[in-house]
Amino acid sequence: MNLDASLLEILVCPVCRSRLAVDEEASALVCAACPQTYEVRDGIPVLTVADDAPNS
Repeated sequence: MNLDASLLEILVCPVCRSRLAVDEEASALVCAACPQTYEVRDGIPVLTVADDAPNS
């Protein structure tokens, strides 16, 4: 997975607004503060949240 470093600097978790980290093995972004994981498809982070996700 190849995401631009400048993009990673501005992306935050839509649930809790914490920083996201790259999980190369899962091809995903993971939140540093809550249990959310976001898939990366074709190099594009999918930052959608299920309706039952906790809100901060």
